[in-house]
Amino acid sequence: MLFLGGVVAIAALGVLFVYSASCYTAKVQYGDEFYFLKKQLLGFFLGLAAIAFLSRADAARWKKAGVPALVAAILLLAAVFIPGLGKTSYGATRWLGLGPVTLQPSELAKFAFVLFSAGHFALDPSRPRRFSGILPVLGAGASLCVLILLEPNLSVTMVMGALMLGMLFLAGTPKKTLLFILLPILLAVPVLIFAEPYRLRRLMAFLDPWSSPQDEGYQLIQSLYALANGDLFGVGLFSSRQKYRFLPFAESDFILSVIAEETGFFGVLCLFLLIGFVVWRGFCIAANARTFYEYLLVSGIMFAFAVQAALNALVVSGCVPPTGLPLPLVSAGNTSLIVTMAGMGVVFGVSRRQGGA
Repeated sequence: MLFLGGVVAIAALGVLFVYSASCYTAKVQYGDEFYFLKKQLLGFFLGLAAIAFLSRADAARWKKAGVPALVAAILLLAAVFIPGLGKTSYGATRWLGLGPVTLQPSELAKFAFVLFSAGHFALDPSRPRRFSGILPVLGAGASLCVLILLEPNLSVTMVMGALMLGMLFLAGTPKKTLLFILLPILLAVPVLIFAEPYRLRRLMAFLDPWSSPQDEGYQLIQSLYALANGDLFGVGLFSSRQKYRFLPFAESDFILSVIAEETGFFGVLCLFLLIGFVVWRGFCIAANARTFYEYLLVSGIMFAFAVQAALNALVVSGCVPPTGLPLPLVSAGNTSLIVTMAGMGVVFGVSRRQGGA
């Protein structure tokens, strides 16, 4: 129950912090200061329902779901380019609009890829040691990466690439093979950056945000202001200055900046100790898995969660260029919240059958 308690605690704190970070923007933009809070609460309770349902399902049944889940993810990613279905915001078409419901397929794609990879390798544990055995996983990962990149969404593409390498590593792929795969990926990163002028501008702004303080460097500067203003103990909950529309995406991608401003270094430290505890418990559950499939499934879910949480922290602190990734379980965004909690439900289900959590 400790694992589940940690997950629910992080998500509950996320609801609180989303309200704190968004109340002013929600009031100005929608005339309702509880607009984002109500959406986050809906996602939170749907996530709890997903945990309750998935934790009772035998993980072995998910083996057959890998291929259908992957196909569904590819179709949903392709559907964002269909006029009338795809929703464009800030020059990127990353969402599907289905009436009042907005869905971000790339969040589902990560979970689908883990399901597919775990099922593929579990059918024959010798596959990771043969290049022919890892080709289907490479093909699936590459297909998802290309579709996500076309949105365009380089940040999630990079996370998907990291997840692909992570699944290969966890499955036992030889190090030489991993290096052989990693080399072209690393060579492709600068090509992708230089292919789009806005990406190059973002990189230059990251290296010197003060060179464009009112343009590409603005968001990072405001984030650093929030971190500095928070000091050790913060200015107090609901007392952030940056959330008054100084910091863009304060309730989503940069919510950690507001948390740091309001609760200080120690508040962020406590949050990441809790996140670290959940990650540690998750990998302990994976290590005690009854089958190779359960090991890969749980490890993949926890790896994706850990990578995204770490990357978000590096972004808001200015250690890596801004990527547009939410802080899992905390940032506003129902697709991310529900899918992440659903994944944690699968992990908790595996732990229950071990007799602990």
